[in-house]
Amino acid sequence: MIKKAALIFLWVVHISALIGIALGQADFFLPKSPFTLIYITVLCIGLIPVLSRKSLLLFALFFTTGFVVEWIGVHTGFLFGEYYYGKNFGPKIDKIPILIGANWAVLTTVTHIISQKVASNVYLKAALGASLMVLLDFFLEQVCDFAGFWHFEGGAGWFNYVCWWIIAFVLHIVAGRYKLKGDFTSALNIYSVQLVFAAALWFIITT
Repeated sequence: MIKKAALIFLWVVHISALIGIALGQADFFLPKSPFTLIYITVLCIGLIPVLSRKSLLLFALFFTTGFVVEWIGVHTGFLFGEYYYGKNFGPKIDKIPILIGANWAVLTTVTHIISQKVASNVYLKAALGASLMVLLDFFLEQVCDFAGFWHFEGGAGWFNYVCWWIIAFVLHIVAGRYKLKGDFTSALNIYSVQLVFAAALWFIITT
């Protein structure tokens, strides 16, 4: 019952934000994005759950890897291209939002659990999981400027997606080797709500 209520609230938050933005209240809703990301992270940890020693260590590895590659990306222009983070992704350490590490950890965790339902081979699972992460990133790239998340000089190029996929693939290989498991329903909802939000927001701002 608690899980169902928590997931329903997750959808309510995102749908309410989309309605509010469509009605011209973007300046109210978008700055609240860090709180939504924190809620998503808490849901992932509590419902997947990420509570065993192994899952916590993997989550920490995904978090750290995500933060480090974003630091390299922002400070060197390598990996993803020339970009910087905006004000709506929460507090930063050396120009990198703390929550971007959490975002990498959450997305790797939930997409790995989703991919397990489709594939059994560790490499196929990794390929599918990485592709799901890049799919979400593609939609986020279309709305990142509007949302105040991050800004690419000249837009995100193909190399951004290639690097995203390769890094995600490696993380999924690690997750597969250490047999990361979790609740499929929670993982599917956590992933889907973000994909739907990004796609719907793109539709709103282009119509």
